[in-house]
Amino acid sequence: MTPVAAPVPPATPSAAMIRTLALVATVCGVLIVTAYQGTLTAVTANKRVALERAVFKVIPGAVTMREFVATSAGVVPAEGPTPAGGLRFHAAYDRAGALLGVAAEAAATGYADVVRVLYAWSPERQAITGFGVIAHRETPGIGDKIITDAAFLKNFEALDASLSEDMKTLANAIRAVPRGSKRNPWEIDAIAGATVTCKAVGRGINDSASRMLPLLMPELDKLRGDAGTAAGEGATP
Repeated sequence: MTPVAAPVPPATPSAAMIRTLALVATVCGVLIVTAYQGTLTAVTANKRVALERAVFKVIPGAVTMREFVATSAGVVPAEGPTPAGGLRFHAAYDRAGALLGVAAEAAATGYADVVRVLYAWSPERQAITGFGVIAHRETPGIGDKIITDAAFLKNFEALDASLSEDMKTLANAIRAVPRGSKRNPWEIDAIAGATVTCKAVGRGINDSASRMLPLLMPELDKLRGDAGTAAGEGATP
C-alpha cells in the first residue's frame, strides 16, 4: 500500500511576515525610547556630579562652578551647542564666591589611543595647578602611571602657562621631556618607559591652553563678576 504524504501547510504570506516584523520592530523601538527617556534625567545628573567632582579635585577649595565658552567675541555662559571655534571651560569658585581657577579638558593621541585629561589653570599664578585623567587606554602598569606617579603629578603644581607679550599665545610651549632632564617651569618631567603617554599629556595641554588662554585672559573680570551668580548654582562636594 502506497503511503499517503502528509499535507504541506500553506506558506505564510509575505505580507503577514512583514507586518509581524514591523510590529516587533515598533514595539522594540518604543521600549528603547521609553527606557532612554526614563533614565535620561538620572544619567544627566550623574554626569553633572562626576564633572563637578573632577573639577573640585583639580581645584581644591572650590564648591561651586559655572560652565562657559570662550570665543573670539568673548566669554559667554555655556548654553546649548558649542559655537564654531568655541572652547568650553569651567570656572570654579570658593564659598565666598571668589574665582579660584579654571578647569578645561585636553586630549592628544598617546601610545594606544587618545588620552583625555582635565587640567586647572590659576589666573593669579599664570600656571597649571591641577591635573586629572578623564580617559585613557594606555598600557597597564606603564602608561597608566600618569594617574598615580607622584613625581609626574608634581609637574602640575606650578606648570608655567603664562602668555607671550602680545597675549596671543603661550610664552613657552608646554612639553614633556625625558625623566630627569626638566630645566624649565613649562616642562613636564616624563615617566621612564611612558614617554609617549607623557608627551601626549603635554601636547594636549599645550594645544588647549594656547588656544583658550588668549581668549580667556581679557575676560577674567567677567568671570570674577559672575562669582555672585555662581555661588548659588554649584554643589558642595
